[in-house]
Parts: sequence; structure tokens; C-alpha cells
Amino acid sequence: MFGRKKDQDSGGSVVGSTTIEWESQYKEGNVMWKVPRLIRLNDNIVVREDEIAVFFRDGKVLTYFDKPNRYALTDFNAPIVGGLLKFFTGVQQAAEVYYLQNRYIDGKFGSQGPYQFVDPVLGIVNLRIFGEFRWKISSPENFVNQFVGTFAMQTSDAIESRLKEQMVLLLFNAIGKMKENGMKVTDLASNLQNIEQMVLANTPSSFGQYGLEINKISGLTISLPDEVQKAINTKSEMSVLGVNYMQYQAGQAMTEAAKNPSGGAGSMAGLGVGFGAGSGIGYAMAGQMGQGMYQPPMKQCPKCSMMMPVSSNFCPSCGENQQQVAQKSQGVTCPKCNTIVAADSKFCSHCGNEIKSS
Repeated sequence: MFGRKKDQDSGGSVVGSTTIEWESQYKEGNVMWKVPRLIRLNDNIVVREDEIAVFFRDGKVLTYFDKPNRYALTDFNAPIVGGLLKFFTGVQQAAEVYYLQNRYIDGKFGSQGPYQFVDPVLGIVNLRIFGEFRWKISSPENFVNQFVGTFAMQTSDAIESRLKEQMVLLLFNAIGKMKENGMKVTDLASNLQNIEQMVLANTPSSFGQYGLEINKISGLTISLPDEVQKAINTKSEMSVLGVNYMQYQAGQAMTEAAKNPSGGAGSMAGLGVGFGAGSGIGYAMAGQMGQGMYQPPMKQCPKCSMMMPVSSNFCPSCGENQQQVAQKSQGVTCPKCNTIVAADSKFCSHCGNEIKSS
């Protein structure tokens, strides 16, 4: 229910007239109220400061009152009512009254379906958009002609639903234009205010035809799928730490290994598993994020377990000569019992035979 009329004899007006007003308890949350009966000669129309009374007939607006007052529709008030009186020639006429809110109204909008943003790195990303806007009726005549006459909308819910749809379309267009200028998904958070301003600048051409003015757009939120947000967060952490993806994964694996209660070899085993899984994820992510994320094959220093590229001659952590380590790891064969022992062994650990260095 959006309001009501009040049938009463009004002091100072014609006996038997009806006073029509939009009572305050029915105005909360409503943009428009249609008087539930056709108006007649001698009716009284009460208009308050935050209201507009619009007279509508034959699919178009006849006139409207936007100044607070009590308007008695009699021939005594012809200068006030103007050309409206010529339509009151019988007992009951096909003229309607619509009350409109004459103030700024706060509304919220949100996209019902996702906006598919094609990112050059992450591919197709489905975005969800939410926000708030403030609006008011700037042209009562255009507003009623469009929503009542053209769209046949007579409830606040229907009107607000159309406004929200139009606002989402403007946001989609703004994001599309900024994407054409090079904006990526990772740039959305830093461009929310720019998007709001771009949409606000385009509202006069989109909403002006409906007799509306958009005063403010705020609280814009663009949400990303969880997996995409996680990838962006990871990239941000890497940037702060100054490491590449492989180093980041190795650090994560070492952190998990340190939490392993078994310790020792078990922790190192956990490090190996963590690093192996991290390597697989790293190469998969490298394929998505471009060649800039590609990393060379890695190896582990046998002395301090630091991860490094296989081409490294010395460990960047402990300085161990990796070539000597490799030579030692190859070993030599005992000429007496054929047991393989370390390359720098002087005696065979199996038979005690002296190992002569070559």
C-alpha cells in the first residue's frame, strides 16, 4: 500500500469535497503513489514540501503542483489550476493524480549475472558488481510520461528495478571502455573511484530522458572468483617479498616443513613433497601468467638444502662448490672387491684395500 485518500468535509472548501493527501506513514520507501480514484471538481489536493502532485490523462501529463499548498480544484482557483479545469466538465472525469517524492533517494544496485572480463593474463574472469547510488526526480512530467505512460509502471518496486538495471549497464560499459585502454583485472581495485566518476558523467544522457538526476555513486564493489583472487594475492605477496614464483613456493614448503612435528628427515621429506607440488603449480601458473613467470629447473644444495638453479656452480646460501659435490657424489670402485666408495676415500670401507687416487 502506497498511500490513501481522505474523504472529509474540509473547512474553507466546498461542502462534500474530498481532501486527497499522501500520508507520511505510507511514504517510507516509496517513490510514487497513485490516488486510488479519479479526481473531481471541488477536490482538494494537499502537496507537502517533499512531494509533487502530477495530473495524468490520456497517456500524458496535464500539469503538476510542486509547491507546498492545499489546492482546491474549483473555478475560484483557475489562476492556480490553469488549463486543468477544462477537463472537469462532468461529475467524474478520466483524470488521475500521481504523487511523487520530491527529494533525493538512496538506492542499491547489483549485477544479477556475471560480467565476463577477458584479461590478457588470466583469461575470462567473471565479475560481480555491487554499489549504491543517490537519485531524485528532476522532471515530473518526463518521469510520469515514461514510467506510467510508456512502461506502464505504477509501483515503486518496478521503477527502482529498472533504475538498478540501467545503472549496472552503465557500469559494464565503463569497465569495458577502461579495459580497451589497457586496464587489467589486477587494476580494478585501484580504479574503483575512476569507474564511479565515469559512470556518473554518463548518467545525464541515460537517465535524463526518464526525468531523473543521479547525484552520487558510491560503495562500488567488484568481486572476483575465489581462485582468481587467491592468485592475485599470491602475486602481490611475491612483489612485496621480491621473489619469483618458484622461490615463493619453496619458502611456503619450508614453512610447512618447519611445522611438521616429526622433524629431521621427515621435515626434509615434507620439503621435497612440498617443493615438487609447488613446482607443478608453478609451471601451470607460468603458462597462465606468461613468459615473465617462467623459471629454470632447480636443484637442492646437499649441504644446506637451499634451492637454486641447476646451472649454479656455488650455493648462494652456504657457498658450497657444487662441482666438487657432484664429483664426490660420483664415487670410485675398489680394485679389489669392486665396492663403490666415495671419490675422496683413501681406503675401501668394505675390504680395507688402499684406494690410490688417479
